[in-house]
Formats: sequence, C-alpha cells, structure tokens
Amino acid sequence: MNVSSEGFAPPSRPASPIVSFMPPKPIVIVGLVGCGKTSIGKRLAKRFDLPFSDSDQEVEAAAGCSIGDIDSIFGEGTMKTGEYKVLTRLINQQTQVVATGCTSFSYDKTRELVKEKAISVWLKADLPTLLMRVTGRKGRPLLEIGREEEILTDMMNVQYPLFEEADVCVQTYDEPANITVDRVIIAISEFIKQQYPDYHVLKSV
Repeated sequence: MNVSSEGFAPPSRPASPIVSFMPPKPIVIVGLVGCGKTSIGKRLAKRFDLPFSDSDQEVEAAAGCSIGDIDSIFGEGTMKTGEYKVLTRLINQQTQVVATGCTSFSYDKTRELVKEKAISVWLKADLPTLLMRVTGRKGRPLLEIGREEEILTDMMNVQYPLFEEADVCVQTYDEPANITVDRVIIAISEFIKQQYPDYHVLKSV
C-alpha cells in the first residue's frame, strides 16, 4: 500500500479540495459492506466529473437476478467470475469511478486486474462503525439479521489482509460523506504525486 490516512482522527471540516487534475486511471473503491463504497463513490465521481458504476448492479443486470441468487442459480463461484468480467469491461471502457462488491478483492484475478489497470481505494472502517451502518437493515445478502457482528468479524479477518494491497487506504468514520470524500481526494492526490510525478496537479487542498 502506498498512501494511507489510517490512524488520523476525523478532521474538522476543511475547505474542500479544488480538483484540478484527472486520475490517470479508473478509480476502483473496495471495502466491506457498510463502508460507504457507493455513497462515497458517487460523490467522488461527481467531484472529478467522471461516470460512476456499481459493479454489483452491473453484475445483477448481466445475470438477470439478484447478487444473493447468482451462485445458487448459475453455480458456485459465478459471482466472482462474473464480477471479474464486468470490472474488466468497466475499467477498459473509460476513466471512471467504480464501487465493487465487498468480496471482489478476494478473487485473485480481480485483484490483479485492479492493480494493473486502476487506482484502488480501500475505505477502511472499524467494526463499531460497520455495525452502526448495517445492523438490522435488509438488502445485505451476505449478512444475516442478528448475526451481523459475528459475520462482519469473520469477513474482516479474511478480507482486511487483502485490502491492505490497495493503493490508497482512507479510514472512514461517523462523519458527513463529503468530509470523507475530501480526504479520499487528498489521499489519491498524494498517491498520484508519488507514482505519477509528471502528471500530478492539485492547486488547492
């Protein structure tokens, strides 16, 4: 991992960064269920004036059924391979912001694709933050109501070591989404400054 905002307390609201650069690659957002991939991704895309895609929605559209039903209908592992195909298409289409499914980074081919073709941003949240956002809420196919803490703990143990391979890590807190977006933009800027020094331009942070 190249750039991390982990370990810093939630900042007071700064002036929003003036985005005067375009990412040299698509931005792919990874993280567990409840970390804010879709809400942050949409806002980030708007700030960059880029398209936004949600890989889960794209997979559902391609499969013609819900995420929770794909493996049972088409066979074990179909979700992972399907998301890999969808991400390959999205990443190669144009520069954009893509939110991924919470287990997508566990598939080796997807992880290598994102490393090669995109800038990956891990929205890292601690267990209390995730529980606050998902407990008792329906529409989360990987979570069972009443067992959220147990399931999330297991997922963190498996997924967090893989998310460590992302290019950028931004800790998420119980804060307005636009503050998180500000910190994501600054972290991406620092990554681009390190990895693409001739490309980087950020006039104001």
